[in-house]
Amino acid sequence: MSAKAASSNQIMPEILKISSDASLKDHTQHIRGILRKGGVIAFPTDTYYGLGTDPFNQEGIRRIFEIKSRKADKPLLVLVASASQVDQLAQSRSQEADRLIQEFWPAPLTLVFKAVPELPDSLTAKTATVGIRMPGNEWTRRLIEAAGCPLTAPSANRNNEAASQTADEVAQTFGDEIDLIIDPGPAPGGRVSTLLDTTTRPPVLIRHGAITQREIESVLNMECTLVS
Repeated sequence: MSAKAASSNQIMPEILKISSDASLKDHTQHIRGILRKGGVIAFPTDTYYGLGTDPFNQEGIRRIFEIKSRKADKPLLVLVASASQVDQLAQSRSQEADRLIQEFWPAPLTLVFKAVPELPDSLTAKTATVGIRMPGNEWTRRLIEAAGCPLTAPSANRNNEAASQTADEVAQTFGDEIDLIIDPGPAPGGRVSTLLDTTTRPPVLIRHGAITQREIESVLNMECTLVS
């Protein structure tokens, strides 16, 4: 069901309430139409609610940076529904990356790759790299498939504010600055994803998270470099 709600002087975004086990088939064209126009949607990931747009759409990316008050030097991570979608975003995959994908994905492990040149500089923050994750919850992967493209997924919050776990929190934070909130229920929260740069050998552990350094090093049989 879609609805517009109003709350004390704030215009609220469209909220699509849907059962977590329901098909997204009936909503596919609506979601894709929003994304084609550079729209921004909010949806639960395997950690918190994220803000999604087509990673190749410069207008959508511009809007995410604007509504989050996000600094231009902070790149956006991208979620995929399958390992094959990585090839749309990354120039190549190292042997270490493939081993980690096979061992851990889907999971809260974000891997950094060399970005394809078609990805906007605004998404990569001119780093020529892109962080990619396959989320651990099946519902989010089904949403990405319904969207017809990978989705950006920075946390649905203003810069330096707490991440949102519910659709209501997202709506109160952003109002109609976003085009659609998809609400199958709350996001689980918990630890953020581990962030690992696989463009170097050995890989560089940028951020500790749900997948531990020990687990990664055990799979790779090598020590990771730590960000100083």
